[in-house]
Amino acid sequence: MPPAEGAADALRQLGWSPFFEAQLDAREHDETVPGRVFAVARSGVTVRTAAGSVDLPLGGRWFQYPPEDRPTIGDWVLLDRAGTVIERLLERKSVLKRVAAGRDWEVQLIAANVDTVFLVTACNDEFNASRLERYLALAVDAGVEPVVVLTKSDLADDVDPFVDTVRALKRDVPVEVVDARDPATLEGVRSWCRAGQTVALLGSSGVGKSTLVNSLSGDTVQLTREAREDDAKGRHTTTGRSLHVLPGGGLLVDNPGMRELGLADVDAGALFDDVAALAAECRFRDCRHEAEPGCAVQAAIADGRLDPRRLDSYRKLARDDARQSESTAQSRARFRAFGKKIRQVKKDRDERKG
Repeated sequence: MPPAEGAADALRQLGWSPFFEAQLDAREHDETVPGRVFAVARSGVTVRTAAGSVDLPLGGRWFQYPPEDRPTIGDWVLLDRAGTVIERLLERKSVLKRVAAGRDWEVQLIAANVDTVFLVTACNDEFNASRLERYLALAVDAGVEPVVVLTKSDLADDVDPFVDTVRALKRDVPVEVVDARDPATLEGVRSWCRAGQTVALLGSSGVGKSTLVNSLSGDTVQLTREAREDDAKGRHTTTGRSLHVLPGGGLLVDNPGMRELGLADVDAGALFDDVAALAAECRFRDCRHEAEPGCAVQAAIADGRLDPRRLDSYRKLARDDARQSESTAQSRARFRAFGKKIRQVKKDRDERKG
């Protein structure tokens, strides 16, 4: 039986759509409760349903799976009728993920079912084109629309060089320039936060994400401190991922500042389409774009059509992807073996009881 109209409206406000509805079979329509993951702790999750929020433990079976197959922020899950057990994780329409720092290339999920990602960086010394390039690659690979948000515009004499640098990385990417303490500059950002739409914020520490969250939410969801006058850096204030409902009906995922951004399963050609197009024109199919004759990439660098930094970034991303893909396969094999061992232990225990 489908949910009552009031419950259906409440689910839509949380981001429920026909994409998720179509995944339920007849039994699940009658006997389960859809809910969205709003927070994740070490041993459990907070799930918001049409009726309200509930804190649920993650049973041991979830830890038989690789981390990317467990519930994360933004996921839709099905609870049992009593609303006390997660029965199933629904297929994601998008997922932002990275390689966790210092964990041997283990994939870490950032957020699921995101429509738009705000890539937040500041108009000061924190601006880093190579880092922003990697954030763009993460968004493009996830199939999520990126919007670059340039904060602290009041600290720059001229913001145009920052905007021009962003557009050089990805020509068609939307750019919003804001001073989070000036409400008038936030109107463009708010236009992306439509009712039922999910937006994620990504950026390094100190670029003004928490201030931006507070401004969009109209509340001090994230506590902030004044920037130090000597270097204009804000202190790292966000300690965990969380999903917030905004006054206009949008949903916002805030994330801690990321010191490192290892990318998971990213197609380098998706962001570096200029490099990929030139590489297709090289004389040799296995051209390494170094000193080979007929290299269209090096020719473009020589005549100024391609920034050599773009080629360096393309190579680094391709190398990281190759290493991570191999490590992910090893990790999945390890979890499969672990799950098999658990099932065998349970089988042996049941046989002894019998």
